[in-house]
Amino acid sequence: MPVRHLLMDGDGCPVVRQAAELAKRYGVPSVVFCDTAHQIVLDGVETVTVSKGADSADFVLLNRVRPADIVVTQDYGLAALCLTKGAVVLNQDGKRYTAENIDGLLYTRYIGKKVRKAGGRLKGPPKRRPEQDEAFCQALDKLLRTKE
Repeated sequence: MPVRHLLMDGDGCPVVRQAAELAKRYGVPSVVFCDTAHQIVLDGVETVTVSKGADSADFVLLNRVRPADIVVTQDYGLAALCLTKGAVVLNQDGKRYTAENIDGLLYTRYIGKKVRKAGGRLKGPPKRRPEQDEAFCQALDKLLRTKE
């Protein structure tokens, strides 16, 4: 089944430009969703800007996702919901979210919230490396090529 759209969760996503360029190369329409705290303007990309609020852009994206869409997000909750709608979901490092791995990721997120709520601290992610961008581009390129 051909890819219908590339939908990107633009709030905090470090690979929006790379994803948009790949989608354009394959003629796949792309849409980036963000709140008013972000200004994302890319040639050939529809930008949907929503009011600031917890998960506001996520809910708008979720209402637009359909089977055969590719979604780029680092939000496990949004990824899980998009999977139930038949989308293929990638994170910013090119890792594919699946029915087999999403429950474990959601559980890890839940434990992290519990630790923080109890006053604990968790180490943040390391600085982004160029290899991560390359891995993402390779994974998205492969999906776009195989879904033509």
